[in-house]
Amino acid sequence: MTSRWTWLFSQITRRIWFRATLFSILAIITALIAIFLGPFIPRDLPNRIGAHAVDNVLGIIASSMLTVSTFSLSTMVSAYSAATNSVTPRATKLLMEDSTTQNVLATFIGSFLFSLVGIIALSTGAYGDQGRLILFVVTIGVIVLIIVTLLRWIDHLSRLGRVTETTEQVEAVTIEAMRSRRLRPYLGGNRLDDAARIPASATPVFIDRIGYIQHLDVSGLSAIASDRKTCIFVRLIPGQLVDPNRPVASVDGAQDEHVLAEIARCFSVGDTRSFDQDPRFGAAVLAEIASRALSPAVNDPGTAIDVISRALRVLAVWTEPVEKALQDEVLYPKVYVPAIELDEVFDDLFTPIARDGAAIVEIGVRLQKAFGTLAKFNQDRFRDAAMRHSKEALERAEAALGIAGDLQRLTRSGMADIYGAAKNEQAMAAWKSPARRISEKGARSFPPASRSNSLRSRIQSFNVRNMKVEEAIR
Repeated sequence: MTSRWTWLFSQITRRIWFRATLFSILAIITALIAIFLGPFIPRDLPNRIGAHAVDNVLGIIASSMLTVSTFSLSTMVSAYSAATNSVTPRATKLLMEDSTTQNVLATFIGSFLFSLVGIIALSTGAYGDQGRLILFVVTIGVIVLIIVTLLRWIDHLSRLGRVTETTEQVEAVTIEAMRSRRLRPYLGGNRLDDAARIPASATPVFIDRIGYIQHLDVSGLSAIASDRKTCIFVRLIPGQLVDPNRPVASVDGAQDEHVLAEIARCFSVGDTRSFDQDPRFGAAVLAEIASRALSPAVNDPGTAIDVISRALRVLAVWTEPVEKALQDEVLYPKVYVPAIELDEVFDDLFTPIARDGAAIVEIGVRLQKAFGTLAKFNQDRFRDAAMRHSKEALERAEAALGIAGDLQRLTRSGMADIYGAAKNEQAMAAWKSPARRISEKGARSFPPASRSNSLRSRIQSFNVRNMKVEEAIR
């Protein structure tokens, strides 16, 4: 588990200015190092190679890189705005942390500063003929780097900020967080099943701030517990809301304010949620992308169907084989941490989609197929959660859809998989109640054959009369 300082450093390295600063410092050092390496170059070599042309080359690089950097910044801002409007504002953070974009911008800014420092040093005569040669060779390398970066940037621009690309990034970070929690379901500590297990004599720990827990330093909590020879019970895990009246943890026995403050510092609290230790946040963002796609203003059910498929892959991480010894290994025996409930992940992923897509039969059919797949996973909790959400989705569709044929399609699409996976007769009976009601409603809604035939004959006679009128007019 990452410590608080390691996590804070990783947050800094993801900022766009960090790589730009590193590349700029490296560019300045590279431009100045030629001054000190010049005496080691033979005197006649610069004239044979033509190193005196470096002045013009550096001027071209300086003017072009300033323009390209400005264009790249404006493109990035446009991509962030497009992602905010078409995907979700919560996904913009991933675009801002995109390594390709940061490397491209850092390369352009670093090349501009390299050429600028080189021009200034050349104008002062600091290089000499030998130094010019070194600067010329390095400039050729910078040109090659710029060309490769431009080609990568062109390819990346075609996908930057697009719905599919951004959704794929959200899926990737969610799977990464989910797999990490799968390996360490209690973040390396002991399992805390119920808050009732916390001793009555335990001292609660409060944080005087309202926000979300972004990171939990379990190793720091373990060090405090070992020093004080006590146990710490975590009440709130990353992703949950904190307020001054809600304890984030409890420590066994009476403790002074200094210890409580140390424990509180192990909880990193921010205004927004983070993807790192909070797989439920990634699940919620995926569902938000689908909900926005299903809104009347967007009307893009294809994106919602794509998100449902991605949700299956996210949940399938919980079924991946894990070594029993690794999963049960307790790195911090004096820290007790609650686990993430699978039912809550199901709620985060499927409840918004089933609610907003209740009136769209394609979404309902795909949801029922997804629940059928999840019900076949060899775990009872998957089966129970899938059947519960399948039943709720059918009930929402029953309230929203007005066509009996659509309702029956939903029932048929999920019945075979859900029924075959069910092992609990009581749960199956609960699922079949809305399905049976939908089937009966469909039978009552379809007109009798005689009425249907009569309606068909009237439509045909009406068409014949129209044809005669058109012939008379001609």
